[in-house]
Amino acid sequence: MIHLEKISKEYSDGDIRVIALNDVSLTIEQGEFVAVMGPSGSGKSTLMNILGCLDVPSSGVYRLNDRQINNLTAIELAALRNQTIGFIFQTFHLLPRLSVLKNVELPMLYRGVRQRERRQRAIELLKMVGLEERLHHQPNQLSGGQKQRVAIARALANNPSIILADEPTGNLDTNTSIEIMNILTDLNKQGVTIVLVTHEEDIALFASRIIRFRDGQIVEDSLVS
Repeated sequence: MIHLEKISKEYSDGDIRVIALNDVSLTIEQGEFVAVMGPSGSGKSTLMNILGCLDVPSSGVYRLNDRQINNLTAIELAALRNQTIGFIFQTFHLLPRLSVLKNVELPMLYRGVRQRERRQRAIELLKMVGLEERLHHQPNQLSGGQKQRVAIARALANNPSIILADEPTGNLDTNTSIEIMNILTDLNKQGVTIVLVTHEEDIALFASRIIRFRDGQIVEDSLVS
């Protein structure tokens, strides 16, 4: 499903060259649950941006579902993101002026799904995450855990095969974090591939595989026993 071959990513900071990823090769199969760990500046966020087609590598080959990503246009990358990948962020990224229901509908609106169909799908997803009584609330009326549940429902709107979760429990208390991770575990059992960035060892243990980065390279790739 996800195949990186000798991926590098370089940035220029004035006269200084910053190597964010250095010759990374990695395969993630369909249905895996992978946690990505490492200190700040290790390359985790750059990896997620490339996996999510938000950025392109400086060199190397990225194939997603046997499709080479490197040479796609911005429009093609946007379509691929919308159809294949769901994103969950630490800071939720909900639109504050839209209701919970409309936030979840938004990816389907971009895809051209008809109003009745997208509303029904959004309601079903919000029921799945236990927010059927919050459909018409604004994000500022929700707790952090509820906001993340909305974000998960939104990520699932277009039935993606991959969920990329960047520190999804970073702003949550322990009990709420476990609730969110249980939702992700259930999604993985249904066949959704999940790639999770986290700094928390106990959160990483929900995954079946842990990949550790340091200085832009993979230093450990192990299964969770």
